[in-house]
Amino acid sequence: MTASRIQHLIPAIIVLAVAAIVTWLSFTQQPAQAFLFPRLISVAFIILAFWNFSRAALGQSKVGGGVSAESFINLMPGLVVMSIYAFFAAKWLGFYCASFAAFLTIYSIYDPVPLSSMKDWGKRVFITAVFMAVIYGLFSLLLKVQTPRGLFF
Repeated sequence: MTASRIQHLIPAIIVLAVAAIVTWLSFTQQPAQAFLFPRLISVAFIILAFWNFSRAALGQSKVGGGVSAESFINLMPGLVVMSIYAFFAAKWLGFYCASFAAFLTIYSIYDPVPLSSMKDWGKRVFITAVFMAVIYGLFSLLLKVQTPRGLFF
């Protein structure tokens, strides 16, 4: 077995194991209605993880260049915001408030328009509000997903 194949096989095994755990958890938790969306996502997740694993095991994975230091530095602010959101804010503030704040923050960080432009702040807030309306309609109304409740809602 070549180093390239092992380089792809180890992460593929880890991802497949995580997918299996997530799928198992989504199908064993109650109430069943609250886990409809996680079940749909976990089934897609395990199918893609198994496909990734099989490609890695057969040596069909292409070797990539990886993430450069410059790209990683550019991604760090977004990763920090998403880590704070996932580990603290969603539970403390509530899913929708924290999602609004995280989306607006990431949008503002990566938007090339200067932060001093008030017109563009209105655009950012409007796009974030529309995005959150779609997320609310999808999760709460269509899929009936129970989202984390927090300080606000």
